[in-house]
Amino acid sequence: MKKIVIVGGVAGGMSAAARLRRLDEEAEIVVLERTGYVSFANCGLPYYLGREIPNFEDLVLQTPEALAARFRLDVRVAHEVRGVDPEKKTVTGMNLQTNEGFEFPYDHLILSVGAQPIKPPIPGLDSEGVFTLRNLEDTAAIDRWIEDKNPKTAAVVGGGYIGLEMAEQLHRRGMKVHLIDAAPQTLPPFDAEMAELVHKELEKNGVDLPLASPLDRIEPGGKGQVGAVKAGQAEVHADLVILGLGVRPDIALAKAAGVEVGNRGIRVDDHMRTNVPNIWAVGDAIEVVNPICGEQVVIALGGPANRQGRIVANNICGGEDRYNGTIGTAILRVFELQAGATGLKEAQLKEAGLKYEAIYLHPKDHAGYYPGATPIALKFLFEPESGKIYGAQAVGQAGVDKRIDVIATAIMAGMTASELADLELAYSPPFGSAKDPINLIGMMAENISAGLLKQIQWHEIPKLDGSSFLLDVRSAGEVKGGTIEGSVHIPLPELRDRLDEIPKDKTIVVFCQSGQRSYFASRVLTQRGYEVRNLSGAYLTYQSQPS
Repeated sequence: MKKIVIVGGVAGGMSAAARLRRLDEEAEIVVLERTGYVSFANCGLPYYLGREIPNFEDLVLQTPEALAARFRLDVRVAHEVRGVDPEKKTVTGMNLQTNEGFEFPYDHLILSVGAQPIKPPIPGLDSEGVFTLRNLEDTAAIDRWIEDKNPKTAAVVGGGYIGLEMAEQLHRRGMKVHLIDAAPQTLPPFDAEMAELVHKELEKNGVDLPLASPLDRIEPGGKGQVGAVKAGQAEVHADLVILGLGVRPDIALAKAAGVEVGNRGIRVDDHMRTNVPNIWAVGDAIEVVNPICGEQVVIALGGPANRQGRIVANNICGGEDRYNGTIGTAILRVFELQAGATGLKEAQLKEAGLKYEAIYLHPKDHAGYYPGATPIALKFLFEPESGKIYGAQAVGQAGVDKRIDVIATAIMAGMTASELADLELAYSPPFGSAKDPINLIGMMAENISAGLLKQIQWHEIPKLDGSSFLLDVRSAGEVKGGTIEGSVHIPLPELRDRLDEIPKDKTIVVFCQSGQRSYFASRVLTQRGYEVRNLSGAYLTYQSQPS
């Protein structure tokens, strides 16, 4: 009979425990969780605070009693593991409810210890009204503060996924929200021009956005209130502060046990084994391989943690399952917008010195003639010679999840960019188009790889000199709404009759509103001997660039 001890009872740990029981009815399975809850909806915490999830109990997916009844698991909350002895194969720790020590032997030990919120040594971080959000206890404490103090203003420090979700939900709860970040943009997995679309949505909904403002200190306000939050040149009053500065893998226990630690997290092989025999690790505490670039990364996401837990259980029971890596596929909602990303962003490709092309497009989420169609801003990154897909980002009111999921699947399946053109995707006017945005990406990638489409990017426009001729092929009405300075306007229907106005000795940089008409124009001009560059993403991408 195997004795299996699991340290940590949330995503990865509980996934492993339940799978182990399904594979081995006789195993002795003990789950030790230092908080008061196991198997809770970690990603749902902000939505309870905004009352989109109405009841606290809805966040509790399983209880120790229910897990014991269904799976015969020995699940112990408020049990903090403080030591591992790999020689004796035991774990020791403290029952936080009784202050009694405990010791458990193991044949296999699974570390699902998670990560801890980053709290830099900044004055005032321990003040009343300053919180992090990581578990149900944190959630209850924030909720009590809101109920008791009735805060009118809130400062969210950190513009990652949790920070943006909290900004939205505190706004929903009736507070004036300041979203502060040390970087010049929020959403680190996104490139700046894509994050800018989310910034505009935040500002449209009244969220103050002091960016490039590193947190300096928090000053108490007296009478149990927070007071002032000072960050760079910004100073805001706040009755509540949420720290969303990211998380750091909790590696102390593993390190003390002799488990190898990499640059940031616990090192595991592709079977999820550590370097210490019979010790495995999963979840937010580990380093995994990003299969796109081959680098070791730490990516804290629930989906990968659950898959890792299942793989460990399979392997403990005699399997040889391998984890294929994490590419960082994620999505969030910010008011009326969805923002999703997968794979690498352009800034990472530049840093790595990789050759790539960026495609921008602005298709509708479903057939344009069907009511309610809304645009999606899509950015797609690939290697033009091999067709290798590097990543994608998307922002829109609807349909973002579908497109990001398809691209994420294509990456893991090893598909090339041009192969996206041939995908057969579900189509009906309320749901998509006969040429889905995914198909359009594939067609554009194919044209670029074949040399039929040469691009220029929005950030290259200000660098143009006298050797270029900037051509706007939109309608007169569109041009009245704004254009790129220095451009010459020739509507696409008139282009063939006005070729004498276009110089042959310059590179023609052509743009329209979203990219389709400028592509048509570029083909007309290219076949007549002009050297042409099409502005990727057209005017819609150019005008939304960060200032």
